[in-house]
Amino acid sequence: MGEKAKTPDEEIWDQGLQSERTRLAWVRTAVALATGGLGAAGLSARHGLPLLAVTGFALAALCGAVLLIRTRARFRRVQAALHGGRPLDSRLDAAFAWLGTLSLVAGAIAFVLTVS
Repeated sequence: MGEKAKTPDEEIWDQGLQSERTRLAWVRTAVALATGGLGAAGLSARHGLPLLAVTGFALAALCGAVLLIRTRARFRRVQAALHGGRPLDSRLDAAFAWLGTLSLVAGAIAFVLTVS
């Protein structure tokens, strides 16, 4: 017959797991940056590659570690913002992900130019 009227919280809040899936995506990004950067930095250092390659990979690992550490606090802020109807602000985390990715690319370019 008729649907039950939704409360204001139910209109904003989706009962799905979007926040949890987003949290897992951030965790995957952080772990990929941290482990990939750390492994590549170690290999680069052991094989005597230029400091630029090692530094780029190490910076990517550091950015990944920072993102991983911030994951819990970010998830809590997102939940509070969604339930409070406030806008989300993840610019700092996006900047860390961006910097980590660029550092990984810089390290990879230095690696390729050195090996070729």
